Amino acid sequence: MGENAAKKYHHHQVNDLSIDMVPQGGSKCFDDDGRLKRTGNFWTASSHIITAVIGSGVLSLAWAIAQLGWIAGPAVMFLFSFVIYYTSSLLADCYRSGDPATGKRNYTYTDAVRSNLGGVKVKVCGLIQYLNLFGVAIGYTIAASISMMAVKRSNCFHESGAKNPCHISSNPYMIMFGVAEIVFSQIPDFDQIWWLSIVAAIMSFTYSGIGLGLGIAKVAESGNIRGSLTGISIGTVTETQKIWRSFQALGNIAFAYSYSIILIEIQDTIKSPPSEAKTMKKATLLSVVVTTAFYMLCGCFGYAAFGDLAPGNLLTGFGFYNPFWLLDIANVAIVIHLVGAYQVYCQPLFAFIEKWASERWSDSQFINKDIEVPIPGYRPFNLNLFRLAWRSAFVVLTTIIAMLLPFFNDVVGLLGAFGFWPLTVYFPVEMYIVQKKIPKWSTRWLCLQILSFACLIISVAAAAGSIAGVVLDLKVYKPFKTSY
Repeated sequence: MGENAAKKYHHHQVNDLSIDMVPQGGSKCFDDDGRLKRTGNFWTASSHIITAVIGSGVLSLAWAIAQLGWIAGPAVMFLFSFVIYYTSSLLADCYRSGDPATGKRNYTYTDAVRSNLGGVKVKVCGLIQYLNLFGVAIGYTIAASISMMAVKRSNCFHESGAKNPCHISSNPYMIMFGVAEIVFSQIPDFDQIWWLSIVAAIMSFTYSGIGLGLGIAKVAESGNIRGSLTGISIGTVTETQKIWRSFQALGNIAFAYSYSIILIEIQDTIKSPPSEAKTMKKATLLSVVVTTAFYMLCGCFGYAAFGDLAPGNLLTGFGFYNPFWLLDIANVAIVIHLVGAYQVYCQPLFAFIEKWASERWSDSQFINKDIEVPIPGYRPFNLNLFRLAWRSAFVVLTTIIAMLLPFFNDVVGLLGAFGFWPLTVYFPVEMYIVQKKIPKWSTRWLCLQILSFACLIISVAAAAGSIAGVVLDLKVYKPFKTSY
């Protein structure tokens, strides 16, 4: 839309010989690429990242630390935070090709791969990225329904005086979440959901804070810190289960940190000067420090409170302890956060499909024409029929798959494993090597390759653990019959 606006604007200028404004870097209305001025800053970028990072992943961290123990659990979390910060900084440098201040912009992750690496890697990257975004949408639908059911069950449990087991089907709640996403998915562009990101970021602090508070209260009440140095003990689980669960825990922690997948898209909303990379690195540092502090507190206090029995989802597993109203607030905050996080993750996928369709069928009115819908007291809303149809179909599909596969921990672990190495480590490292012309076999090149290989091993192990978990779940599973 920005480029079209620039072209139209230029056309009027020639005919009317009016004001001297050219869509160049110095223009008040346009950036150096002819698109409308970007307005994002350090704070909006940070809120997008925190919305993307402190997602439902935080709720599985007490369970992950319970599998790994007091030594390996926090150590792995610190390791992941360092890797994520480092590779995100490498990726931020790839937003512009060539000069960091004036080089050609790459609007999406795939564009950055195309500019720096090219060839078949572009298709591989696109496939992994969009499959991962699709998977995240399914994972968030599952997580939101579990939280909605937790509210219903805690109230039911409270009213019956703990006499009623209160089994509920997850399907109606997934459908309710899907309906909300159909409405919000009509927001046209990534830069127009900044307000949704800020609301979601506030909600993530709310429920993480409540989870942390409940963990601290439980530790204080019992007066002892549970858990062990090596994690869940053999006997509670078999040796094989211990290995698979430890691997799955790696995937859960990887998922809790994954946002590199949409980093370039977030960076494309930032205004300059200073250079977008500089602002993005600052936003990344703040976000990673904040999220790591939260993760350590939530994961460690959850483990200290429950020990080996730490639930897969901290707030729904806290389940039916008082104060039940506080748990309800936390779970409502999770649902509101996930509504926003779903949009933050899906906007790049929506934009990709719409751009492809627009180029393929450039003459189609259905795909390219916007209908102005008047809203009293506001500016008209631009409704696009293709956007309405395709985005609604996408939400319906993710909701149906979520209803078929409602295994929160295993899905989270699998998504973390699938996206972590290629998108968070491999592509940023390879692009950075090309961009900075780092010579092959130099010390820096070797260090980057060792980092990449180590993360590949972690990804493979985490995927194996999560697949083993899904296989176990499927043995006792009936489609569309899941109740908690």
